Amino acid sequence: MNISKDTVVEMHYTLSEAGKQIESSFDTDPLVYLHGHSGMLEGVEAALEGKAAGDKIEVTLSPEKAYGEIKENAIQRIPLKHLQGAKKWKAGMTAIVESNQGRKQVTLVKVGKFNADCDLNHPLAGKTLDFSIEILNVRAAEPEEVAHGHVHGKGGHHH
Repeated sequence: MNISKDTVVEMHYTLSEAGKQIESSFDTDPLVYLHGHSGMLEGVEAALEGKAAGDKIEVTLSPEKAYGEIKENAIQRIPLKHLQGAKKWKAGMTAIVESNQGRKQVTLVKVGKFNADCDLNHPLAGKTLDFSIEILNVRAAEPEEVAHGHVHGKGGHHH
């Protein structure tokens, strides 16, 4: 079966930047996602379209196709109570913030008593990313998965 909209793809990937590995799923569970529902960087989805189990692909995404260029002055003061991911905060840590645009990953620049100055740029903004992908399995999504826009069960999201 080939990857197309509403197929569930199980794959391993390695993400590198400038030859340095940032993350890899090869030593853990494969990544499972529903194709065609924006659960994946667009450039990666485009490269996976039409591929099948057993295929290996390499994808390089320029910053604008990945997490965007670094925006200057993207510093925002955020109350500490809105930051998720740690109990104690210090500069250089990344946090998750729920905003009306959804979840965002921010980097703390300066931490005060009640607020933190956070850099809203994604930690991978401004970087050219190299993905090395091995497709393990492709199946048709269940109607419920398509309705919800994500995978259920093993390797999927749990709500």
